[in-house]
Amino acid sequence: MAGSTYGNIFRITTFGESHGTGIGGIIDGIPAGLEIDIARIQDDLNKRKPGQSEFTTARKEDDKLEILSGIFEGKTLGTPIGFFIVNKDSRSQDYENISSAFRPSHADFTYTKKYGIRDPRGGGRSSARETACRVVAGSIAKQILSTLGIRFSTYICKIGSIELDDTSFFNQELIESSPIRCPEPQVSKKMEELILAVKKEGDTIGGIVQTIIEGVPAGLGEPVFDKLHAELGKAMLSINATKGFEIGSGFRSAEKKGSEMNDEFTSLSTTKTNNSGGIQGGISNGMPIHFKVAFKPVSTLLQPQETINENGEKVVIQPEGRHDPCVVPRAVPIVEAMAAIVILDFYLRNKSVTL
Repeated sequence: MAGSTYGNIFRITTFGESHGTGIGGIIDGIPAGLEIDIARIQDDLNKRKPGQSEFTTARKEDDKLEILSGIFEGKTLGTPIGFFIVNKDSRSQDYENISSAFRPSHADFTYTKKYGIRDPRGGGRSSARETACRVVAGSIAKQILSTLGIRFSTYICKIGSIELDDTSFFNQELIESSPIRCPEPQVSKKMEELILAVKKEGDTIGGIVQTIIEGVPAGLGEPVFDKLHAELGKAMLSINATKGFEIGSGFRSAEKKGSEMNDEFTSLSTTKTNNSGGIQGGISNGMPIHFKVAFKPVSTLLQPQETINENGEKVVIQPEGRHDPCVVPRAVPIVEAMAAIVILDFYLRNKSVTL
């Protein structure tokens, strides 16, 4: 299915459902002879996996990566990389009481209308469990990009109404020192308290993830329809629960005059300000790329909700099971992975238009 494949040259195809045997993927387009550290991929998976703290779902998955092909003795073979991750801690019985009902704002209804059938266990293919496959591909992409001097900083900048008022490039130690990946300790503490309070109510809450990418060379992007920021937006909006994408000054640009918005050049690939977010005309300009991704609250609440069932009858559901009170902390490595996939794909595509 075309909708399960992303990328042009560097390409990932994913498969699997939340409560099936497992999930996995095929990664194609990687040149031969590149060194890949499997332990680093596993480390990125561990940042996304469930059950890592009281701020995430209690589902316990090792997310142990099994490489099936494409890598030999730590180096890429130039052939497709196949991988698999076993589902070990699914509890399908938790979904029996809502198997014929449509959870409000969930994909239950739309999947049923599209396919005429759905897997209600854990959301099936619509579950965020699928995103572990993206993290594998993104981790490989980051390792390749790091050899080119391209590095990523991704963190939570907002939970509910609590916001981090900074756009600095935070180092990884500051980000990882927070259990929810907000690099400012005092702000992180307030966010943590809010998530736990919402969790106690059986409710959920959303937030915003920010990514800053440094070292991206000028010239990446394929106008007119494959502008770099357009593709980043598509990649981010393909992640579960995303509702908004903003690059550079974003919606605040509408409030500015041209004299306030324009980024004046100080040298080649350097501008005085960066309202453009590192992209102009759909092409990277050499400045850091920065964008934000908004995530809605998780739609499955552990409290009664009115809805309808498959017969169109009104019912009240009381979902059970294990769900994130806030998906945003686990979304951080997913956002970074998708950004890396996009940047590497455009880097390789750029090789085909210049000598």
